[in-house]
Amino acid sequence: MATAGDERAAADVLKSLARHLNCLNDDNKSARRRALEAVKRETVEQRLSSGALQELFAGLLKALLKCLSDPAETCRDAAIQILAGFIRAAPRPEDALPYLMPALAQRLGGKEILEPAEELRLALMETLSLVLEVCGRQLAPYLDDMIKILQRTITDPFPEVKKESCKCAISVAQSIPDHFHLQAESLLKPLLQTISHQHFQVRVSVTQAVGAVIQHSTGKNVDDVLSHLAQRLFDDSPRVRKAVTIVVGDWLLRLPDRYSYFHKLIPLLLSSLSDEIPEIRSLAEDLWKQVGSQWEKENEDDLKDKMDFLLPAPVLYTSGVERPGLGCRELVVRNLSKLLPAVGRDIGDWLVQTRVKTAQLLRVLLLHAEDHCTQHLQSLLTVLYRACADPETDVRAQCLESAKLLGGFVSPEVYLKLLLPHVEDSTSCSSASPWAPLVVLGSVLRGSSREVLEPHLIKIGDTLSHPEVCQGSQQAQYLDQLLVCVDAVLCVCQVDCAVISLQLLKVLVSVQSLASQQEQCSKAEESVRCLCEAQGLSGACELYRQHMTDLLQWLSDSHHTWTSYSIQKTQLEIIAMQSGPVVGEFLPALLPLLKSCLEPSRDPEMRLHIFTMLSKLLLDSSNTLDSQGRFAEYMELVLQDLLLPNLVWRSGRSAAAVRTAALSCLLAVLHGEVLSVEETLSTQLISALEEDSKLARLLACRSLHSLLKLTTQRLNTDSLNKIYPELLKRVDDSSEDVRVEALKSLSTWFSSLGKNYDTQSCRPHLEFLFQQLLLYMDDPDTKIQDSVLGKDFFGSVHTHTEYCSETLHTP
Repeated sequence: MATAGDERAAADVLKSLARHLNCLNDDNKSARRRALEAVKRETVEQRLSSGALQELFAGLLKALLKCLSDPAETCRDAAIQILAGFIRAAPRPEDALPYLMPALAQRLGGKEILEPAEELRLALMETLSLVLEVCGRQLAPYLDDMIKILQRTITDPFPEVKKESCKCAISVAQSIPDHFHLQAESLLKPLLQTISHQHFQVRVSVTQAVGAVIQHSTGKNVDDVLSHLAQRLFDDSPRVRKAVTIVVGDWLLRLPDRYSYFHKLIPLLLSSLSDEIPEIRSLAEDLWKQVGSQWEKENEDDLKDKMDFLLPAPVLYTSGVERPGLGCRELVVRNLSKLLPAVGRDIGDWLVQTRVKTAQLLRVLLLHAEDHCTQHLQSLLTVLYRACADPETDVRAQCLESAKLLGGFVSPEVYLKLLLPHVEDSTSCSSASPWAPLVVLGSVLRGSSREVLEPHLIKIGDTLSHPEVCQGSQQAQYLDQLLVCVDAVLCVCQVDCAVISLQLLKVLVSVQSLASQQEQCSKAEESVRCLCEAQGLSGACELYRQHMTDLLQWLSDSHHTWTSYSIQKTQLEIIAMQSGPVVGEFLPALLPLLKSCLEPSRDPEMRLHIFTMLSKLLLDSSNTLDSQGRFAEYMELVLQDLLLPNLVWRSGRSAAAVRTAALSCLLAVLHGEVLSVEETLSTQLISALEEDSKLARLLACRSLHSLLKLTTQRLNTDSLNKIYPELLKRVDDSSEDVRVEALKSLSTWFSSLGKNYDTQSCRPHLEFLFQQLLLYMDDPDTKIQDSVLGKDFFGSVHTHTEYCSETLHTP
């Protein structure tokens, strides 16, 4: 109540301001502005008592409110400043509300905002904020006016007005909650229209306002705003994401109907646990702990047994990961069935950001669910199959971590029962990503412990080595994941892997056979070395020695069906080449397999592949086929059953290529062996001299050369006389290399003429041969001349002249 002195002082001031108040109606805006400045000087800027100011405010209010509609912006600005000064200083500003609130609503809350100047709209909103601050609950009768104002100003074009409007909305919600909840819904539409504004500060303000409005509403509109808040979790501004985290945490702690929305709010808060900003992560952790602790206290009776008999933390948490509290874990477990369907949808969203956030959330959920993941395992695996094939690296990385957690929380007996059928039939998940089950299996195995996996190793090994799995695809990603699974088993189980050593070796051999990249072959070879180390073996040779019988039998079981497209022919090559000297210990098992594969009736391209492999082995026979010094015992079988049948002429380019490959192998054999089939072999080689292929003719010449060296003076006269005419023909060959090689073979032919060669009866042959050779001394090709005139050639001829000098009259 104002005292008599306050009333007199106010009356005196009003009397002195009478002329200035009259000037407020002047047509001159300068006069009006000066009048307002005088009013300001004489009132709010003077050190008057609060009682006097209250009386002045009452006396000047209507005039000042009228000035809010003044055409001059400076006058309106002055009037707003005076009003704000009175509201701030008067002891009972609420007395002005019956006039002030309608006036503000008229200027800001109509269909059209009457205040055109954005700075003045901001000043009016700041005045409203001040009114809310000083009047508080006394504004309840004017809630409609405030709602009208906020509905318009929240969507104001001026960002600063938007921010101030959000501040006012928060103040209204907190000041008169008992009345506000009836009209809270009407503010959501303008707030949600503004929540994606380009200014991050506006987005922060709107997010905070949404939090307060929902907090003090009936709670029926939570669903309407959740999608908008979830979108703000992807905001580029950390301050916006922080605001969302605070709002959601506050709802989980204080929202009246929060229990109904736990399954919708928990994912939003848990998503912030993976935010890239440490401050936000820490804030989310603190809020989540408060939520869990509060829920634990509210449900203490329900959790009494679990609290009294708290189970120990899984081994996983010994690696430095902090185990969530009981309340947090229980909240997730009880809502997991509602959360997983949404996770499954969002993990396939077209936006990369959404998929990454969802993958991060899945990992956090599993950390809370622990062994309760078991009852949701089928759904979880379906989500992981899809996510592990995602093109985005971050999505795959998070889902691999999730799969690893499953390995630590779920029994192998359970997850293998569901996983292995999908590994064997990868198309049951996705024909586009057949490697997805292998990706999940590899990560799950890495998350398991040696003790729990040991009883299931044979099942795992048999599945990986199954032809439908280890030979299931040639895609690089598929082969990479096969190697990952093998490495996971080796890493976790170590020496226990001895029981599936053969199965793992089959997988590694198959990967090398299918790989199109050298990097994959190198990785597989490294895995072979790791397999050896796990068993204490000195190297790959020891590993192959241990399993060679089974490996050859593995291949023999299907060799009748091999074609040029069969992987088994490459598997045989890998085994034979990598086993080194060990292959020489298993000739009785290897050669029958080669014989079957090299039957002339078999696929030509497949035989060509086998001959290429055999040629490599023969060229290094001392370290492969003949490592035990017993290859000579099988030489006749090699020649009669493997090589000679494939030297028989057959039409077609493929057949010609096979004969060339067989000649290559024969040449390798002739480099170091004494033969017992010279006659038959020479006949086949003579036939090969007529091949269309330059390479085949060259190999035939070299093979005859080697044969003549190996059978020095052992070939009979008829065989020798059959050879030289064919070699002479090759001296006229279109290929220079073949001509030179033919001359070398003729030189060796002379060396093969022993005392059993009847020079008298064979005189026509020798005369013809020398006559032809003499012609080549004038050959246009200098290399041919040099070969005929060379001392090596004529040295061989001179050596034999002591047998035929009389016949040929050689000096």
